[in-house]
Amino acid sequence: MKILAAGDFHGDQILAKQLAEQAEKEKVDLVILNGDLVEEGATEGIIGIFKEKGQKVLILSGNHEMPSTTQFLADLYDFTNLHAYSLSAGNVGIFGCGGANIGLSQLSENEIFYALKTGFERIKEMPKKIMVTHVHPSESIIEKFSKTAGIIPMSGSSGLKKAIDEFKPDILICGHVHEAEGIEEKIGDTTVINVGKKGKIIEL
Repeated sequence: MKILAAGDFHGDQILAKQLAEQAEKEKVDLVILNGDLVEEGATEGIIGIFKEKGQKVLILSGNHEMPSTTQFLADLYDFTNLHAYSLSAGNVGIFGCGGANIGLSQLSENEIFYALKTGFERIKEMPKKIMVTHVHPSESIIEKFSKTAGIIPMSGSSGLKKAIDEFKPDILICGHVHEAEGIEEKIGDTTVINVGKKGKIIEL
């Protein structure tokens, strides 16, 4: 399976078009968009381009859009909103949690953990597992980077860290800290990838 994962493009229509074209060129099986896709509720020209390219898309909200906006987009384009939900594709189970521990619809750490648990329960027998969030985990390099790089510190999610420890996904796709785009690290046996706005091709 080949996946293009990206997020944090904040209403950038040019970037959205480039990502959709990349997904088409790379012949990916699935596109995962993990939040902060729109800005100030403006949805025009952001998600539809992926539908036009005939791509299968999973989306989540970030901390810059309301969950209702994400659900509206999922319904409009027949995409899957991965929040507290899961999807099986081949031998891979994918589950997720939208939002963050800050922002328009702030989630508590317990809410983050239980949203992930809800999705995980449906795919826990799958050989490969991908967890998708917008926020990054606590006790991670990404969190430390945020606190030492001269930017506004953004605490990682302890609820997400708990989910990593308990559910042990093969991969965590996250974002949120723009300056940490592209960072990959290991937490236990889980590979954590901040995919950022430029995106990342992931092959399983």
